[in-house]
Amino acid sequence: MARDTYAYRHVAVESRAIHGRVEIRPVPGQAFSPELAVQCSRRLSDLQRYPLGSRFLLFAKLTDRLGGTPFLYAYHGDADVPMTPAEVTKFLGEFRRGRI
Repeated sequence: MARDTYAYRHVAVESRAIHGRVEIRPVPGQAFSPELAVQCSRRLSDLQRYPLGSRFLLFAKLTDRLGGTPFLYAYHGDADVPMTPAEVTKFLGEFRRGRI
């Protein structure tokens, strides 16, 4: 079954240490709360590949899986798209200009 591309949005996320675990969360300044959990490829939270605080661009959708706690879901097979701090700033600036 094909993915519904209309439900997915580009989201800038970063790796953070939360309660002793590496977790992926949205970067502040977007439509999604920085406290919202992100389910994505484990590669992004692998400290051997990417240091803590690395930022990525994901194609994700908001879901709640049968009425549970909402979270962002990104397909684990998508390519890793690391972002530099300048790219994150540019992305957030474009997001702010595009808001209604």
